[in-house]
Amino acid sequence: MSYERRTGWLLDVAAVAFLAVYAVPILQPDLSPAWVRVCEVASWAVWGLFGADYFVRLTLAEDRRRFVRKNVVDLAVIVLPLLRPMRLVRLLPVLARMQHAGMSLRGRATTYVVAGAALLVLVASLAVLDAERGSTEANITSYGDALWWAAATVTTVGYGDRFPTTGEGRIVGVALMLGGITIVGTVTAALASWFVEEQQKEAP
Repeated sequence: MSYERRTGWLLDVAAVAFLAVYAVPILQPDLSPAWVRVCEVASWAVWGLFGADYFVRLTLAEDRRRFVRKNVVDLAVIVLPLLRPMRLVRLLPVLARMQHAGMSLRGRATTYVVAGAALLVLVASLAVLDAERGSTEANITSYGDALWWAAATVTTVGYGDRFPTTGEGRIVGVALMLGGITIVGTVTAALASWFVEEQQKEAP
């Protein structure tokens, strides 16, 4: 669709900007209330942009039911913050753009696994630190702890020295595990498809 080709780069930039304004208050807990408010307003502005983009693409789609089924994550970006405006679900725009990036990088497994895994670890570490920092039982209290936990979890190592203690933190953990499995599965499928295509080319 020509609309998606024209606006894709803008949404990628918006997702990166969203991640930045989400991360700053977490990494700088002593940030002034005014700047925290700026980041808050910016994150909701990006949410509004993704919402507008979804409804434009839905309007332009020939089969709207099929469009909704194929863009479940995009729909979640819009619906979940309205149902429960907690900070965790506002990371969905970044995850949605990662999903689209994965589709555009099909066949380039190495690039996808590096970029996808790095973004997944970054997002999860921010989310778990945000969830855990206020808990009296937390053992993930710094960004270094959060990164270590995210890296150990996504690689299925799971040392157990750092782990989430809150319900929201455990949801992040489950999402990170599923995301890691999805990345590995996508790369495996891409490599298998490439091998099959190569064998077909060499076949007499």
